[in-house]
Formats: sequence, structure tokens, C-alpha cells
Amino acid sequence: MRQDELSPAPGSKQSRKRVGRGDGSGHGTYSGRGCKGQKSRSGYKMSRGFEGGQLPLIKRLPRKRGFVNIFRTEYSTVNISKLNMFEAGSEVTPERLVAAGVVKSLRHPIKVLAEGDINHPLLVKANKFSAAAKAKIEAAGGTVEEVGHAAKTG
Repeated sequence: MRQDELSPAPGSKQSRKRVGRGDGSGHGTYSGRGCKGQKSRSGYKMSRGFEGGQLPLIKRLPRKRGFVNIFRTEYSTVNISKLNMFEAGSEVTPERLVAAGVVKSLRHPIKVLAEGDINHPLLVKANKFSAAAKAKIEAAGGTVEEVGHAAKTG
């Protein structure tokens, strides 16, 4: 078999429908668009979910598409495995976390999560703690202190 003998499978190639080429073609006069109306005009494109001016289903049922909670608090998270870089018995504050490069800025409140393990006691001050993180820090002999959040830019 040679390359010039190859042909597509029968029925896989279909020629384009040529509309508006006279009544004898079967697709003349209105070109398969019917008479008048929005859908018969050139350049017509209906957006997905359009229901002819009726309030679309996607807008009628907001619970089906989710919503954005505008009161949500965005936290900068710190895993307790990252706290091992601080020496035993030291005080870990949000400012020290930024200085150490663990957190980028103090724009968002800091939440300590329980990923990993902590090897030595620390006094950890943050805005929020997960219950498991609090338990792990206290199990290592450390103490936990929740501080309020003062939004800072930077």
C-alpha cells in the first residue's frame, strides 16, 4: 500500500451543506432558517442558557451554582513542622514568622495547622489554631496563645 492509495473511511468525510443556492438545491429561499425572527438573521448567536428573555434557570436557582461568601476570612497558614526552625523555649509571634520567611506578610491573619511534628517546646502566638495543632504544641511542652489580628499591608 502506498501513500497515494490511502483514502478516508467511507462515510467519515461529508461535504458542507451549501445553503442559499436556489430552490432546486432544496436549501434555497430561506436557507433552512424559516421565516423572519431573531434566529433567521445573519450574525445571530444565542448565548448558552438563554431562554428567550425569561429569567434563565441558572439565575433562578443560585444554590445550584454556588455562591461567594463575602464575609469569608482568608488565612495565611503555617504548619507546625515549620516551627522547628525556632530554638526551644522561644516565643513565636506573627512578626517573627514574617521575618523568618514562613509567612509572606501580615495582611491576612495567621492560622497554625497540625501538619508534621514539633520537637521542642515553644510559646506560639497566632490568630487561630486548629485543635490538632494546639494539642501537638502542648504535648511537646509548649504553650499556645491566640492574639487579635491587626490588618497590615506589605
